[in-house]
Amino acid sequence: MGLAYKSFHEKFFDVLDVEQELLEVWKDFTFIEGPIWNKKTQALTFNDIPESRTYRYSEKDGVRLLRENTFKANGNAYDTQGNIIVCEHVRSCISRTDNEGKGLEILASHYQGKELNSPNDVVVRSDGTIFFTDPRFGRNPSRVGLEREQELDFQGVFSYNPDTKELKLLMDDFENPNGLCFSKDEKFLFVNDSPRKHIRKFAVEPNGSLRGGEVWAETIGDGVGLPDGMKIDSEENVYCCAQGGIHIFDKDAVYLGIVYIPEQAGNCAFGGKDMDTLYIAASTTLYRFKIKGHAV
Repeated sequence: MGLAYKSFHEKFFDVLDVEQELLEVWKDFTFIEGPIWNKKTQALTFNDIPESRTYRYSEKDGVRLLRENTFKANGNAYDTQGNIIVCEHVRSCISRTDNEGKGLEILASHYQGKELNSPNDVVVRSDGTIFFTDPRFGRNPSRVGLEREQELDFQGVFSYNPDTKELKLLMDDFENPNGLCFSKDEKFLFVNDSPRKHIRKFAVEPNGSLRGGEVWAETIGDGVGLPDGMKIDSEENVYCCAQGGIHIFDKDAVYLGIVYIPEQAGNCAFGGKDMDTLYIAASTTLYRFKIKGHAV
């Protein structure tokens, strides 16, 4: 049967084989998010937000429970030492564990004396600097949040230096920032704004500050979901979880097409032996399909 898709440009077919099947890897979760791949162990780690659980999947062992009581953790990222940086909704912080989910410690929870909103997604630059989004989703009355008053009067993007412990506000002009990813050379940072259905592109200065931020692309369609997790491949195509599935743009923001997913696609991550498999955390199910290239 092949993938369910909509193409907007012929280059879409250079990115992936539409004759392949969308594979169901594992199911019966509640709402999964934050997939990250470990090349060394060939395993995928991800969170089930409402259940406050972290799971790990591998071809060899299937799925196992890695950690409980995660404070409704959302986005994950590996740091340069192989630890996992975690975005927590309930405690409004970014925290860190080792690769087995041990040694949990809070890294940053307040900005200028006020509690962060609900850190959502996170990436780590090659120098170890942590960049994360801080929308208010985790304070809303929903299964992924803990309803409470917001202390900050903005929703922004922050960086955190684990060596100096400095938390820096980078941008505060979002409605609700969500997914983010670096360009291949880390000179640019892509950040999407869910309610506005667009992706912005920032130049990253050597000191970690951001410049620019013009709208780079917009997602279209009436499917379930809004711009969420994003990843980039070796050809600098951007894969954005959004309305109905995975929206793919080339490096020049040309809209290539959409791969439709049966459930709300929250986030995605490249993995597999050749880093050519895109794993999609989509509500109750983990899916995957392959691309013709590979991850950065």
